Amino acid sequence: MKALSLYQDRTSLVHTIDPITKLVFILFSLSFPLILQNIYWSVGILIFCILLLLLGKVFKQTLPILGLSFILLLSILVIQGLYSPKNETLFFSVGFIRFYEEGLLVAVRIILRVTTLLCSVCILVLTTKPSDLIQSLMKKGLPAKIGYVLNSVMQIIPEMRSTMATISDAQRSRGIETEGKLITRIKAFFPLLGPVIMNALVSTRERSMALEVRGFNSTAKKSYLVEPTFSRIGFPLQIVMMVVLAGAIGWRIFQ
Repeated sequence: MKALSLYQDRTSLVHTIDPITKLVFILFSLSFPLILQNIYWSVGILIFCILLLLLGKVFKQTLPILGLSFILLLSILVIQGLYSPKNETLFFSVGFIRFYEEGLLVAVRIILRVTTLLCSVCILVLTTKPSDLIQSLMKKGLPAKIGYVLNSVMQIIPEMRSTMATISDAQRSRGIETEGKLITRIKAFFPLLGPVIMNALVSTRERSMALEVRGFNSTAKKSYLVEPTFSRIGFPLQIVMMVVLAGAIGWRIFQ
């Protein structure tokens, strides 16, 4: 049975790095270009994220996520290029449409930050088991209830997708048209919502009962069935990123 998560089981160096280091990298990849306010650093961090995705053999799985954000990013480009308050220098015009350089630069910065955020989060989600992430956070002091909520959030999309696929197969076996023209797919989509929502509610109730039986609210010290193994380079990488980030803050303050 396929695990209900976005995690991709691969053999790579990125997979062996601990989840805390990947979380620190998300913070670093967003903060470093923002502190320096240099578009070249933003491009460099984005390229580095892409290289990590390629090294982790999960870049292909990232493309659909980037594709979903394409319309949002395109709208940012159009709105900023046309209507940004900073617009002064004309970049090009087509009829009554006037596109400005200042808005273009603002849009490019936003697009780079959003894309970097998506790629850095994908590095974490696609190369880290949810159980390992939550276990690492709980060992750092995260309450078990919050850990359960985070684990549920990470699994909700794959779980709903699996449920919808199962229900669609059941409907097709009963002669209901679920494929073909767009109108046919839309008509088949709405009958899916009820069973999917009801299944989610039932699953939540079953999980809560199972957790109570297993002593989820017990105040006793928790033990772990499986201890994940990670590379030893994680902590040194965290130190390097924090030092570089502190250096960027210092340079920004005293320049």
